[in-house]
Amino acid sequence: MDFIQEIFAYRFLGYAALATLLSGIACGIVGTYIVSRKLVFMSGGITHASFGGIGIAYYFGFAPLVGALLFAVAAAVGIETFSRRGKVSEDAATGILWSIGMSIGIIFIFLTPGYAPNLMSFLFGNILLVNRTDLIGLGIMDGILLLLFAACYRAILYTAFDREFAASQRLPVGAIGHTMMILIAITIVLTIKTMGIVLLMSLLTLPTVIAGMLTRNYKQLTIGSCIGGTVSVLVGLYISYVGNIPIGAAAIAVLSAAFCLVKAGVYIGRKARAISRG
Repeated sequence: MDFIQEIFAYRFLGYAALATLLSGIACGIVGTYIVSRKLVFMSGGITHASFGGIGIAYYFGFAPLVGALLFAVAAAVGIETFSRRGKVSEDAATGILWSIGMSIGIIFIFLTPGYAPNLMSFLFGNILLVNRTDLIGLGIMDGILLLLFAACYRAILYTAFDREFAASQRLPVGAIGHTMMILIAITIVLTIKTMGIVLLMSLLTLPTVIAGMLTRNYKQLTIGSCIGGTVSVLVGLYISYVGNIPIGAAAIAVLSAAFCLVKAGVYIGRKARAISRG
């Protein structure tokens, strides 16, 4: 009860709670596309490649998230372009950009005079540092994603599961692919403060994997992913508040526990149905 009261009493805690809702929606929508298209490794590559932009931003003295955004979008477009042209496989392009981004970030951070005070918050997240500008950015991102999925649901669905069939239906597969990759990159950068570079990939994938054990309907999968991501981060925020531990780690622990419970429940349900039929 004290936790709920303090959400309304302290602005930074209220901002954190609102950020969990907005991050859960964004990660749920793009996470469903990522898992459906089997782009989990790619999302990790974009996330870690953004660290190069953070390092360069620190060195030249401008906003770290701006540098992260430029690197993340460039990595996303590069992966999509190289893989579509067949010159480099998607996995290879992701691995290359992942390592290049991390190495550039480390080099420029070490070259920067003094100490980078907020570096740990980018690596592991610190949702308590979320400000009004971050919330506005997440809100706009959620609005864009919801409008895009409402307007192009069929094209996104077909592109996510079968790009060749989507192309045979004369759907703009290339435009959808590049657009989704850019939106994935932007979502990753906007939610770095919530989960951090190291743990963000779990928030993009685990809620969808859990929801996928309960439904195969893409729309229901997306809704379930949004709810699962939001609830896990909110519970993680409460655990962080009570136990004084990092919220990102707490949220992933909640998702991991939920995965095990749902997996066990599905297994027991299947066994029970098999016994009743036998």
